[in-house]
Amino acid sequence: MPQRTPSRRALLTAAVTAPALLAAAPAAAATTGTGGIEVVHPWTALTLASGVTASADAPAARVIRIAGTDFLQLRGGVTCAFAGDAVLGAVPASLAVPKISRGVCPRNNKAGVNACRVEIGTAGRVTVLGGTTTNAITWITLDGFSVVLV
Repeated sequence: MPQRTPSRRALLTAAVTAPALLAAAPAAAATTGTGGIEVVHPWTALTLASGVTASADAPAARVIRIAGTDFLQLRGGVTCAFAGDAVLGAVPASLAVPKISRGVCPRNNKAGVNACRVEIGTAGRVTVLGGTTTNAITWITLDGFSVVLV
């Protein structure tokens, strides 16, 4: 009989709920794994590009493993002035990204546009797409960014 693996829906659901579960768990338990969740790379601050300012909840990245699948997660927020596609910063060099990872993050709302695309390339550069001269991005919250690292 073939071995069952977790469905994509189950993995994504677990990745979305993992930050809340790990925040409620003691720090020591989080690093060794809680409920099948293992911290592979702990929260580490992003290096921000010139002109980008960290909010009170400074941006950081980490990798967690759920059921054998690694997820890259971002948290925190920034203020900026992106009137086009722009570099937000970089993830730590110790955090290897094997392929371009894309997610959607909340941003300032203007004319009904309240989300932007955030991409992390294999060199670790974090790029924000979606700003325009008539609808500049002035802040971004990275808390919802969670992608599978394959």
